[in-house]
Amino acid sequence: MNATVRTLLDLALPRECGGCGAVGTLWCPRCEDTVCSAVERVSPRLDPGVPCWALGPYSGARRSAVLELKERNRHDVAVPLGRALAHAVGQLRILGEIDPPELSRLVLVPAPTRARAARVRGGDHVERCVRATAAELGQEVVRIPSVLRMRRGVRDSVGLSASERQANVAGRIELALSRSATSAGRRHRGRTEVGDVAARVGIPRERTVLLVDDVLTTGATATESVSVLKNSGVRVDGVLVVAAVR
Repeated sequence: MNATVRTLLDLALPRECGGCGAVGTLWCPRCEDTVCSAVERVSPRLDPGVPCWALGPYSGARRSAVLELKERNRHDVAVPLGRALAHAVGQLRILGEIDPPELSRLVLVPAPTRARAARVRGGDHVERCVRATAAELGQEVVRIPSVLRMRRGVRDSVGLSASERQANVAGRIELALSRSATSAGRRHRGRTEVGDVAARVGIPRERTVLLVDDVLTTGATATESVSVLKNSGVRVDGVLVVAAVR
């Protein structure tokens, strides 16, 4: 896009920071510093059985950015959020929480999103953030297997209590397998577990696997997702989110 077109677009639709609303930029340096601060360990009410980390609390620039991305279709906000998540991955490696790339390649599994919500938003906003994260880690090979999906019947979780959120997703998150993987699983069923990793999801055991989501509220989605992956033979090393509700 040339400068003239960009200027005309800015006059018609002024650019605003996705984190604080400042006019004239899509993402300001202040929000960059805020969101790319130190990653922190969090403990959701429902324990998924693996470590959980967040970029910070669900407030300020983090909350605004998530809302801009998922409620207002600001797809461009996925880029700075992906950059922040990539920074968090680096911090976790420095702290020794996850293995460095030379010891274990990274697998980022997007947490599942309701199909209807994804259609309204013009795509899966979580997967969009994950792909932006992988782009920031461009010097290494990062796998992004979108192997989780929500079945029909899952409601919007806004306003639900912890127990209601748990009941809302219980048994309603499953593996989204390709036809080839499903066929392989059937062929091997007589001599291997149904949850055979290679046949079912193709994530080798020696990889570092992180489940990635936008917001960790009660831990219901994370717990169910980790359980589904675990039952399929995938060892999940942790959950990484943009923000956590306290």
